[in-house]
Order: sequence, then C-alpha cells, then structure tokens
Amino acid sequence: MTPVVFDLDGTLIDSLPDVTKAVNLLLTEEGQPLLDASVVNTFVGSGEQVLMQRLIAATAFEPGDHERLMPRFIAHYKVAALDTKLFPGARAALDRLRAAGVPIGLCTNKPRAPLIPTLEAAGLDDVFGVVVAGDDLPKRKPDPAPLFHCFQALGVETGVYVGDSEVDAETAQRAGVPFVIYAHGIRVKPIAEIPHDVVFDDFGALDGILAAL
Repeated sequence: MTPVVFDLDGTLIDSLPDVTKAVNLLLTEEGQPLLDASVVNTFVGSGEQVLMQRLIAATAFEPGDHERLMPRFIAHYKVAALDTKLFPGARAALDRLRAAGVPIGLCTNKPRAPLIPTLEAAGLDDVFGVVVAGDDLPKRKPDPAPLFHCFQALGVETGVYVGDSEVDAETAQRAGVPFVIYAHGIRVKPIAEIPHDVVFDDFGALDGILAAL
C-alpha cells in the first residue's frame, strides 16, 4: 500500500473544542466577550499566526496586540491540548496501517510547542515515521513543501494525503497527490466545494480506500 501522510486537527483529533477553550481563556483575561466554536472554526487551518490575525480582526484587539497575545494563547493551548480526543476509530486505523507495514507520517500547521503535548495526550507520540509541525519549515500548508518534506523523510517521493479542510485540499493539489477528506473535520466550505478524491466518515473504511488509491 502507498505511504500515507495525515493532517492532525480535524482529521485524527477533535481539536476545535481545545482551540475554542484556549481562545476564550485569552478573551476572558482581556475582558472581552467569548466566542462560539462556530466562529473559532473560521480561524483555524493555517497555523497560529493566521489564527491570531483572524481573532484580532473579529474582536476589539488591535493589530499591535498580536505579539503580546501570541505567547499567552500558545500557553493556554498547550494546557487545553491535554484534553484532546481522537476521533472514533482513528487510532485503530493507524495501528492497522503500521501493522501492514505502511509508512505513515504527520503534516500539520500546528506549531511544535502545543503539538508535542497534544500528541502525548492523544497517545500518538510514537506512531508516525515523521512529524512535520507548522513551524518546522519556512513555509506552511497550503504550500506543498511540508508535505514533500514528509514524504521524503519517509523515504518516498509521493503518497496519499488524508485531511479535512480547504487548506489540506489545496496542499494535496499543489503537491499533485491524491487527497482523502474526513467528513467530520473542521472546514468552512461544504465538502462538495472542496477538491478531493474520496470522502470518508468512518475510519474503519480507510484501509480499503487507501488500498484502492
């Protein structure tokens, strides 16, 4: 079976509650109204810098607040990540792929500081052959460089990318690899408007999908 690289947030883990918690802890400290998860959903996918830019634009913060707010957001996020939950069947699917000898990697825009406790809390810290965090390279998804780096570290030139969002879809397109999208992930557009090869809503079906690709 071809090598597989996974996105993390919204693909393997249900991280939107964690991000929302971290955002609202920051807003509480600043005396600002809390935001619903549906609003925070529109902030995520492109890394913490873009998240902060969108948060500032949606609140009473000023652009100049970015630098002072970011370390506090990351600190809250590292704590919130301890409550991270895997999507049902995700770990079993990863274990099956590993047992079958399939090289698997992780390519995420999440920065490494909160990524490490997130993986540990989810029990995924020893699963992947390579892990590429959002701040490991000069460029982030949807630039294909992190995905290419992930495949190269696995010792291959190409493979399949499994994600959940518009950012993941564009990354796969620009890398020229098949894209499998998880139906219960984090996105703004409907799945029908996001380029993909296959959509799935049950990790029990992932083996067959990947084998077919």
